[in-house]
Amino acid sequence: MQFTSTPRGARLARRLTSHRLNEWGHPYASPANETVALITAELTANAVRHGHVAGRDFHLRLTEAEGILRIEVTDTRAECPLTTSTDIESESGRGLLLVAALSSKWGTTPRNGAPGKTVWAELHLHGSERGVTAIGPAHRLPHGPHR
Repeated sequence: MQFTSTPRGARLARRLTSHRLNEWGHPYASPANETVALITAELTANAVRHGHVAGRDFHLRLTEAEGILRIEVTDTRAECPLTTSTDIESESGRGLLLVAALSSKWGTTPRNGAPGKTVWAELHLHGSERGVTAIGPAHRLPHGPHR
């Protein structure tokens, strides 16, 4: 889906993600839904704040296959996100640390055929309850195509 690169667009992306997960069998109050909604909120806020190019939107892609929920947020800036920790007193700058802590793995890939990048995160699910199993330290993959 495509959203305007505004705070409203980021909020709408998070809400639509939560709604879609509910439709896919992950109820609103489930760990999977809440975790993916939070990751989506962080990635879309970064796309709006750091990936915004005037007149360009950001894209959100959500997939579920083989027990893996994957969130992809694509913007038009090629700069990769920074993951260094910030001053504990800072009011911002810890979003990707949160993404790393909540996801099974995450990373960035260059945008194919256009300027920009995709920041993605995955959650591994298990069993009939399909609860989130990998909340903890994530593994950062090197930049470049992933699959």
